[in-house]
Amino acid sequence: MHELEGKSAIITGASRGIGAATAREFAKLGASVVLAARTLGEIQAIASEIWAAGGQATAVACDVSRYDDVLEVVERCQQAYGRVDVLVNNAGVIEPIGPLAESDPELWGAASDINYKGVYHGLRAAIPVMLSKGGGAIVNISSGAAVSTLEGWSQYCSSKAGALSLTRNADFEYRDQGIQIVGLSPGTVATEMQVIIKASGINPVSQLDPSVHLPPETVAKAIAWLSTKDATEFAGTDVSLRDDDMQRRMGLTT
Repeated sequence: MHELEGKSAIITGASRGIGAATAREFAKLGASVVLAARTLGEIQAIASEIWAAGGQATAVACDVSRYDDVLEVVERCQQAYGRVDVLVNNAGVIEPIGPLAESDPELWGAASDINYKGVYHGLRAAIPVMLSKGGGAIVNISSGAAVSTLEGWSQYCSSKAGALSLTRNADFEYRDQGIQIVGLSPGTVATEMQVIIKASGINPVSQLDPSVHLPPETVAKAIAWLSTKDATEFAGTDVSLRDDDMQRRMGLTT
């Protein structure tokens, strides 16, 4: 019996890429999943797929930049499954890409509302519920961009840096109350985001060969592992999936 069996998990940005793979992985391990994304039709299709495979899944339309939307997701998880054991703050966007002085302030701010405030909204909505049940686990999808400077990525680098600070601060406040909060920096992953980056032609990341990108399914397995007690020692940190020793620790390689 896997530790996640019988638990409930919320995954934001679950319509594709890492989020969709994570929903499928958690369901395969016996967890009930709530898929949250702005495009309801896509997550409903994945939820139906999970039900057809014998799992339990609920799809909820959600824009993580809106706190009320995130609160609704948490409430729906409680209604459907009685509790919230795991939250995966995965929703994120890379655009706008381009020089800071040429950026559109509205688009820049909207993206930061997703990448940074969206993580805060998830933490704010889920932690009280987890505390009422004695604990829980939260995985915030981070990035090497959180500690890097990359041309054309002022929004992404700064918002991911802010999200990393939230991981550390939330861990500091709630670690002793049974909430395990950790960041995961997966490196480059074969998702739609990499297609957008490639098309931009800006900075070295856009020049990477697609063969170097990790499959979303590998990241999903890492997220599942970080949601268990095996990962307790990494609470408050940003775990790099590009670390060979870390991959072996997670059971991803031998």
